Amino acid sequence: MIKSDRNKIEHLIAFSTGMMSGGDGKELIERHKEALNGITPYDMLYLEEYQMQMGITVPEIKRDINKILNVLYEYLKAYEWERPEEGTFLYYLMLENRAFEFRLNTMKKILKAYKGRELDELGSLKAELLPHLESFAGFEPHYVKKENILFPYLEKHWKEYKPLKVMWSLHDDLRRMIKELIGLAKSDQSEWMTLNRAIGNYYFGAFGMIQKEEIIVYPIAAGTIPKEDWAEMHRQSFEYTFPFIERPTTPSEKSASEANRVATELSGPISDQFLQRATMIFDSLPLDITYVDENDKVRYFNRAKDRFFPRSPAVIGRDVRNCHPPESLHIVEEIVNKFRSGERDEAEFWITLRGKFIHIRYFAVRSEEGEYRGVLEVSQDVTGIRTLEGERRLPDWE
Repeated sequence: MIKSDRNKIEHLIAFSTGMMSGGDGKELIERHKEALNGITPYDMLYLEEYQMQMGITVPEIKRDINKILNVLYEYLKAYEWERPEEGTFLYYLMLENRAFEFRLNTMKKILKAYKGRELDELGSLKAELLPHLESFAGFEPHYVKKENILFPYLEKHWKEYKPLKVMWSLHDDLRRMIKELIGLAKSDQSEWMTLNRAIGNYYFGAFGMIQKEEIIVYPIAAGTIPKEDWAEMHRQSFEYTFPFIERPTTPSEKSASEANRVATELSGPISDQFLQRATMIFDSLPLDITYVDENDKVRYFNRAKDRFFPRSPAVIGRDVRNCHPPESLHIVEEIVNKFRSGERDEAEFWITLRGKFIHIRYFAVRSEEGEYRGVLEVSQDVTGIRTLEGERRLPDWE
């Protein structure tokens, strides 16, 4: 990782905190122009890291990040870095961005075509916008690939990876916004002003995310992640779809990380054949299973046929705290702490996800002597189970 000049970072901190506290933008730019002129993506990473060390929270950073980046955008855009070659993980993430930009601008053209007629033809406008908005929700795999593949590898090579929590939180904001936006477009009661405001927030949020990826995260990733890791990341990306672009040719090599999905520390009388069969058994269960060891590291997950919580081999060995957005981190820590102390042995939640009713359970894993050995997360789609009535004593194959 390229180190940043401490004096420059201090100027950037003074500039950013001044902007966040409502200071005069022109005056701040003039005062710190030398530091701003030479800013790099690495400087931005260190800046956010120091902000978080200063106690500035993720919501506070998010509130003003776009305002600050608007000033710094041209400087960061001018930074020269080696662009990814075709056939690589980063190449397809950027290609997905280009396809998403095209669709966002298509929506913008629709809005321009209705300019001045929005109130009179609101129903027609909503009907025309709705399929586009619903397609935007299909960009979700792009964010999941970042969270489950890119972020774990960055955590291995970046000491200052805390700013990734800000980006994950922004992902969740976009998820919430598009869900709200689709609801407004479907509703007969929503007003144009409300819909227009929600469209603007999502449009600028989505474009802002693309900018943050391509002027900060991707340049640093390209300069710090080894070439052999990129090949593995590309292989793992085929666990997901490639939103808005043609699916690339699947790499022929078998993923080394897939072979390591079952904990490699297992030894002794347990044979490879047994491990293969055990893996097949767990993968056949209609459950999402993830095991986190006593050191809070992810050690195993199964490959259920229709997994609703995506996992990639990149998460093996990852700290469980980095597997969740900052807004839900306190829940994860509470469960782990209560299990570790022996205060609790089980926790459960239930949520509705993409029309399915999901039952999520956590179990403390303990040795025969009662020593804490980690957490087992077991999630199940119980939508159909909740509708069962009476009895069925034989299979119904029809």
